[in-house]
Amino acid sequence: MLFHTQSFVLGFLPAVLILFYAVARREAAREWVMVVASVVFYGWWDVRFVPLLLGQTLATWALAHLHRRWSLPWIVPVGVAANLAILGYFKYANFFLDSLSALLGRNLPHSDVLLPIGISFFTFELISYLIDLRRGRVPTYPLRGFCLFVFFFPHLVAGPIVRHNELIPQLADDPLRPGFAERFGKGLALFILGFAKKVLLADPLARVADPVFAHAGSAVPGLGEAWSGALAFSFQLYFDFSAYTEMALGIALLFGIRLPMNFDAPYKAASVRDFWRRWHMTLSRYLRDYLYIPLGGSRAGFGRYMMATVATMGLCGLWHGAAWTFVAWGLMHGAGLIACHVWQGLRRPLPFPLAWALTMLFVIVGWVLFRAPDFATAGRLLAGMAGEGGMAGGLERPALLAAAAVVATLGPTSLAFVDDLLKPRRAVAVAFAAVAVVCLLEVGKGQPVNFIYFQF
Repeated sequence: MLFHTQSFVLGFLPAVLILFYAVARREAAREWVMVVASVVFYGWWDVRFVPLLLGQTLATWALAHLHRRWSLPWIVPVGVAANLAILGYFKYANFFLDSLSALLGRNLPHSDVLLPIGISFFTFELISYLIDLRRGRVPTYPLRGFCLFVFFFPHLVAGPIVRHNELIPQLADDPLRPGFAERFGKGLALFILGFAKKVLLADPLARVADPVFAHAGSAVPGLGEAWSGALAFSFQLYFDFSAYTEMALGIALLFGIRLPMNFDAPYKAASVRDFWRRWHMTLSRYLRDYLYIPLGGSRAGFGRYMMATVATMGLCGLWHGAAWTFVAWGLMHGAGLIACHVWQGLRRPLPFPLAWALTMLFVIVGWVLFRAPDFATAGRLLAGMAGEGGMAGGLERPALLAAAAVVATLGPTSLAFVDDLLKPRRAVAVAFAAVAVVCLLEVGKGQPVNFIYFQF
């Protein structure tokens, strides 16, 4: 079930809200409503994957209790390894088989597994809990609360990546506590802003980008076409993923829960390091805390810093998708972070406009590699951006690209707008309601477009 469908907006979400607030004063009852609703939401995609979600969660919870009771040193490593093995099998089995086939020069049989939606996200959350448990930083939680930490449907499928201590303590808070009307209003506003970004910006941008990348599969596009595709996808990816996050944060607020921020205007960044502080922030801090710092970080010499950065970003790329293009994209950003580190050590800061332009050029080139199905397609599109396909032709849908650029680089983030600038006025409510109606009518015209990060 997609957030931006009529069945979700007009059916599932109102029904769950009614049930939730009917028992809002009883903690156990409202949590069970959310657990059941979240399992139904996940099973709506493919009920065959519900046992996997339940099994991973229950097994991790059981291992945590065994560790707390007996403190056996092998329990947590076994739990982490088991979760990684499940993720590796479903997401990377065919990738490794393809790579091995290419290395051996013969075809190996493929696995016919389907990728369970959201497995990259909820597996990371389970692993982070086990690691924190091993470090002695967390308690063992009751089963219902632990299940809701993993299952909570606003973040279940595509994040943000939530940590146990960010969600489970909030479950005890009375959703009808003082400030209910403000939380509910802000939640609706965030949801509608995300809805509009997805339907009115991200999806139209996809209709510009997709034909260009398809053309680059067989020929070098012209300069205008190539840049149209690269810019359109760069904006599409940002608006699509940030829209999902804003809708997730908005839905959570409707239930009185605040999820962590995931985007902070990343296209305003003036360095690759600053970009990763603003882009997919929950993934960035996850990789920092559970991979980069344990590998040595920046406090064990430059050589260890380089190794930790390259390894972290290479695995970041692999997390995004089972293809060497994703690994190359991650390694490219690792090299960019190292270059930023070296340049910062020289203490010769660039003027902001130049630093921003270089950063955006680096990011856009990287997105070409990220989006392309193979290196040959990426190479042809990049060649077109350099003018090898001819200089004729202008940007496609320039008004749409200009509007996307303005929203991405000049305005406040949706979260900042709702938290700091939005005022409770009747005219504002009418305007938001009108936008919601327009979006609902738009998605009713045909099959809604999936969020991009559902495939990673």
